[in-house]
Amino acid sequence: MALPVEVLRLQTEISRMQRASAQVRALPVHDALASLFPEGGLRPGAVYTLDPSTSLLLALLAEPSRAGSWCAVVGMPDFSAEAAESSGVDLSRFALVPDPGDRWLSAVSAIAEVFPVVAVRPPGVPRDAEIARLTARLRDRGGVLLVAGRWPQAEATLHLEDPVWSGLGQGHGMLSSRTVTVSASGRRSPVPKRVRVQLPGPHGAPVAAPRPAPVPVEQARRADRRGLAAVE
Repeated sequence: MALPVEVLRLQTEISRMQRASAQVRALPVHDALASLFPEGGLRPGAVYTLDPSTSLLLALLAEPSRAGSWCAVVGMPDFSAEAAESSGVDLSRFALVPDPGDRWLSAVSAIAEVFPVVAVRPPGVPRDAEIARLTARLRDRGGVLLVAGRWPQAEATLHLEDPVWSGLGQGHGMLSSRTVTVSASGRRSPVPKRVRVQLPGPHGAPVAAPRPAPVPVEQARRADRRGLAAVE
């Protein structure tokens, strides 16, 4: 027997609501880094570990703060607010707890109650029970934790590879930008994803690195022959 029209309508509405609730609204990152993340940004409730690179951390903090999310940095006494501002972090939505001492985990847990993005450089790895409590809090609040160091069961790990600085001439000039490969791998992305970016770029924010111009085949062959002749 056919279901009443009202029942069919309710089933359709429930299915639509379930699909909408299943969708994850990621916190934004710069376009140059978005392809590293399955959702195109930072997944709410997740923990990301990254190399102790200030420029990478700032690149991940900038877009959420510019989009209206409060960000905090814990346990980094050498962190520069000026560098953060030059990289695009909105200091009106930013807090710094430079040296919480032995109570660093309590500080992170308390801040994660109200701040959507928290970054920390932990002096050690907390106990499993402490990690479980903090992870549950992040999931409940939809927050993101960025860890400059090791952390068990992270959503993904970000590494910097093959850095090349530019700006110096023949023994003079100033460093203006650094080109690096940023790789991301994790439980949902076992095969690392990579992007080549300027980090920091000429104006602080990351910029997709230009692709090298293709070398004509004959020119490449001549270079190979010169290399072989030099070896011989």
